[in-house]
Amino acid sequence: MSDPADFVDVALQREGSEERAAEAEARLGGNLRFYGSSVGAVRGTIRDTIRRYPGLAHDEVTALTSELWAVPVFERRLAAVVLLQSNLQLLAHSDLTRIEGFVREARLQVLVDPLAVDVTGPLIDKLESPVRARADVVLNRWARDDDAWLRRAALLAPLRALRTGGGDWTAFTRSAAAVLSRPRDRGEDGGGVDREAVSLVLSELGRTRPELTLPLPGR
Repeated sequence: MSDPADFVDVALQREGSEERAAEAEARLGGNLRFYGSSVGAVRGTIRDTIRRYPGLAHDEVTALTSELWAVPVFERRLAAVVLLQSNLQLLAHSDLTRIEGFVREARLQVLVDPLAVDVTGPLIDKLESPVRARADVVLNRWARDDDAWLRRAALLAPLRALRTGGGDWTAFTRSAAAVLSRPRDRGEDGGGVDREAVSLVLSELGRTRPELTLPLPGR
């Protein structure tokens, strides 16, 4: 384990509690272990890590996120997400592959949603043509993937931009239509989380941008 990863892991374990770990496991389930660290402690640990290891470059940051993610502990994976959020300025189009892997493995809204809304969306929005066009192709592929969690990430990625008056509403409506037209599969792992993402975006925008409406499939 690298020094930064060891620093994060030790800090998260020190901030954990058995009571919070049991509560989180009961609430979130999944195949992860839990240290019982609070969200505030995770964010504070990443702030301390950045101060302790200043000047981390792109490759060091992304390698650290992968190292944290590789161990199936919820707080480590949340720390990887927070680290990405804290270093958006370093991220590039090529990092979408890494993020896609995280989304496919996360299978929890509390991990997938910030990866989509706070990492993927802002990352794509800061890209310039022609790289932006390639990133949009990736997002379009996610929206039509067989993995419901990846479809959810694609739908939620533009939410921040759409909230503030930007974003590609036409692209979102195409992705939403593709999701809503899929046959329901009750046996699908994560079934329904993609449709829930459509509802979430529409609910949020209904308050801030009521002029945006989603055409119903088939109309």
